[in-house]
Amino acid sequence: MGNKRWPAIIATPEMRSSYDTVIIGGGGHGLATAHYLAKNHGITDVAVLEGSWIGGGNTARNTTIVRSDYLLNASFGLKNFALKLWGELSQELNFNLMYEPRGYVDLAHSDGELEHFTIRANAMRLGGASVEILTGQALQDCVPELDLNSAARFPVAGALFQPAGGVIRHDAVAWGFARKASQAGIHIFQKTPVTKINITKDKVNSVDTPQGRINCRQVFISVAGASNQVASLAGLDLPIHSINVQAFVTEPVKPALKTVVNYNAGLSYISQTAKGEFVLGGASDGYNSFARRGSFARIEDVLARALQMFPFLSRLRLMRHWSGTADISMDGNAIIGQLPIDGLSINCGWGYAGFKATPAVGHQMAELLANNATPDLIKPFTYDRFANGAEIDDAGAGPYPWHH
Repeated sequence: MGNKRWPAIIATPEMRSSYDTVIIGGGGHGLATAHYLAKNHGITDVAVLEGSWIGGGNTARNTTIVRSDYLLNASFGLKNFALKLWGELSQELNFNLMYEPRGYVDLAHSDGELEHFTIRANAMRLGGASVEILTGQALQDCVPELDLNSAARFPVAGALFQPAGGVIRHDAVAWGFARKASQAGIHIFQKTPVTKINITKDKVNSVDTPQGRINCRQVFISVAGASNQVASLAGLDLPIHSINVQAFVTEPVKPALKTVVNYNAGLSYISQTAKGEFVLGGASDGYNSFARRGSFARIEDVLARALQMFPFLSRLRLMRHWSGTADISMDGNAIIGQLPIDGLSINCGWGYAGFKATPAVGHQMAELLANNATPDLIKPFTYDRFANGAEIDDAGAGPYPWHH
């Protein structure tokens, strides 16, 4: 009590007029990229520019779930690499990220959906992941609180279970990466928005900020829901839509749910925090918005589905509610890599899936920025895949961002 001598977690350096690399966005992905530039490539002539505060965007506005249960090789490969990195990061960063591999349970509500999950599980096994298909008593033993009553509107036919899935503390991720990058000598600036990206003869040469111009060789944009606005500073119109996604937290109670559970009939996912709160989320609001405020219709949808899984939740009160801006591409997958302008690269279009991929994106983008060559894991996510007809549509929903 009364301690006023807390040390700053990151340095507050003087801004220089020139850096080799400028990273726009001080969220998890941008800071992870800065960390791996220093750690893996010895590059520290880097400035990270954050318009608000470290980790204050979508990194702080998600439900902390990590998993890699994807069917297509591109999606699975990147997410599974991230899942392996999560297990090592607390030690690597010397910062407790509170990674808890509790297991991720993805519920199927028909025999056909369970067959699809089995196909996905087999694809994951071929990629080296540990995964199980659970039905009947095995599923009930895994999630004792789950209501498997066959009279429910959407009965549970079974589930895909990934033991390594779980949760990780989102703000700890941002600050862990920020502290390590700062210790390596990378300059991080908060409340420093970029107002212009300057280009000469189709090549980036500098960015403008309220504190002055910064000359640079390359710029990396990683700003999630603000991707289109920042890309427009370079004259680009990205194939993404920005859609509101909501999440909720109940009052804390004693431990009642060990795993993370996802209800697929309309989408509702739930986990319990170490403090005892239940964290819930669901589908996007279905219309373009930057408002970061929710709709009552979506709140009702998410809670109705959560109660079908766990009727005991009806006695709890919601304590907090928040929302984030999900930038969703035309195939529901990320856009990562170089843009048509020399020296300009981007990481956007993650929608729901950005947080779980954080360390993998940082690792791979650091390699791209250091070597000016696209690593194999992110080659499928290039900006030009839409022109080439090489979409990565895991959901099979077509070019409709609000369906992903």
